[in-house]
Amino acid sequence: MKILVLNSGSSSLKYQVIDMETEKMLAKGYFERIGQPNSFLTHKVNGKAHKFEHPAKNHEKAIAFVLNRLTNDNYGVLKNLDELGGIGHRVVHGGEKFSDSVIITKEVIEEIKKCSDLAPLHNPACILGIEACQKIVPDMKMVAVFDTAFHQTIAKEKYMYPIPYKYYEKYAIRKYGFHGTSHQYVSTRVAEIMGKDRKNLKIVNCHLGQGCSVCAIQGGKSVETSMGLTPLRRHPYGK
Repeated sequence: MKILVLNSGSSSLKYQVIDMETEKMLAKGYFERIGQPNSFLTHKVNGKAHKFEHPAKNHEKAIAFVLNRLTNDNYGVLKNLDELGGIGHRVVHGGEKFSDSVIITKEVIEEIKKCSDLAPLHNPACILGIEACQKIVPDMKMVAVFDTAFHQTIAKEKYMYPIPYKYYEKYAIRKYGFHGTSHQYVSTRVAEIMGKDRKNLKIVNCHLGQGCSVCAIQGGKSVETSMGLTPLRRHPYGK
């Protein structure tokens, strides 16, 4: 089975096609400047990068062009879209609702929208990607994978802030944690490389990229992390 993985930004789109039987990445790409007149796609397949200058006024146009490249005789890795078993969407903020990946439904989309105040630069863009896929491939099964889900095992005394409880009740202010997909994957690989069961390990994991966080993992579960309420650098309710 082949899976398309999408990471939608406000003006960008990253993607990979994975063959789940071999766990091999077949293609990857990055669509930049969506909504601008100079938008372009960098599409990589068989170790070679191809650049396409293509006008994409929105995510729907960008995703449609990406799917066209993926099924193209010269640049594609799929004979047709029927080869795809599903589409996975990276979602930054799942709030308290989601502790695992889920099949995307209308209800799931509404919950993602509810978390947009906590990740205003990320969740709305993700919704654009999901809704674009629903229009282009309406019968395709889609899954939401949340950055916050892995951290839902953190104890309440650690995720609650020492502020009046009414702010948690009214604004959902608490520690959520981020980069969960990275922390979960890296801790799993650490255990594999060490030849040990992750359930028997205590791991301090560092995610270093455009955003950085540290996570304490015990028995395969997140027990503490350095990031809190939002992936933004400032408080979403502040000035």
